[in-house]
Amino acid sequence: MRFTREQQDFAVAVRELCDSECKTLQQRDALTEGGTVANSSALLEKFAGLGWLAVSLPEEHGGGGAGMVEECIFLEETARGLAPIIAYSTGLTAAQTYLRYGTEEQKHTIVGNMASGKLEAIALSEPGAGSDLGGVRIKAELVDDHYVINGQKTWISAAHVAEHILLLARTDASGNKHQGLTLFMVPAASPGLEIHGIETMEARTCNDLYFTDVAVPASAVVGTPNQAWRHLMRGLSVERLIIATMALGGAQRSLDDVIAFVTEREQFGQKISSFQAIRHRIADLATEIAFAKSFVYDVAERIDAGEEDNLNREGSMAKLKCTEIAKKTALEAMQMMGGYGYTREYGMEEQVRRSLAPPIYGGTNEIQREIISKSLGL
Repeated sequence: MRFTREQQDFAVAVRELCDSECKTLQQRDALTEGGTVANSSALLEKFAGLGWLAVSLPEEHGGGGAGMVEECIFLEETARGLAPIIAYSTGLTAAQTYLRYGTEEQKHTIVGNMASGKLEAIALSEPGAGSDLGGVRIKAELVDDHYVINGQKTWISAAHVAEHILLLARTDASGNKHQGLTLFMVPAASPGLEIHGIETMEARTCNDLYFTDVAVPASAVVGTPNQAWRHLMRGLSVERLIIATMALGGAQRSLDDVIAFVTEREQFGQKISSFQAIRHRIADLATEIAFAKSFVYDVAERIDAGEEDNLNREGSMAKLKCTEIAKKTALEAMQMMGGYGYTREYGMEEQVRRSLAPPIYGGTNEIQREIISKSLGL
């Protein structure tokens, strides 16, 4: 696609702000308490003040009123800039469901939070239900005018910094596993809800959630009771595109950094960029990233044209390809940088760590391949 002048200017503005605020390791450490937290409230507030958060969400609910193309520009450039606002994308994903099925009050609350720099989370996975969400066992029982929730969720991104949890729970066990599921908007500060961090190779992102007699009003239901499976199966192209676009930005950053390194580093009396083996590996990566970017923005443009419900295959393709090329680029870049790629100072080790989880979350890439193959009649 061809970007408008306004879209090009927006990309430049986001890139320049990231360069001024978090380009160096020292800047990122200052924003993240030495790399121990994944989200900078100060940076989120700065983006919010500029009107860049929730840029694609409806203006009537407090969003920016722009399109998915603009949102992808923001996601790509902040990922490329290593901006520590990882949980923003989680909230953006949750917002898609609220906007489709939520009440006016729920929509206004969620979009308003996103636009102001507050964060939201979505809780689907359980110890026995990851790729197979039909296996959800956490229970929400209707008692008079409220629901009582008991059970556990796991691998829940951003729950510890979120205002609300978009929760998938079982409200009726009489049918098959895809029936009797309901979505709820649960305040993260609800009595009886415990949030425990899961230690990973990155700063705290994921959590275990334990619900013990957590009470929410019947008005907390998002959409139609017992119809959550149908709700979750619609509109997935946006959620997958969000992950794809961030991976695209990460891939571009890895490529930028390795090019900068090989054009400065000398071995055997010459720049290592003069070696054909290095040049050709970088040429291959740059080509794959360019093709992935073209595809991502084509999908975004089609979503803005109202084709969202017809793009499930394309959304899966975007998520699959972009997360794979982000991982490949970071690993290739680390190898080309030698020992320097393994140090914190040069930042590539951070890129490698960032690239490993996206092929797993948001529906594993194995699941994406199943979706794509089935759409082809296989």
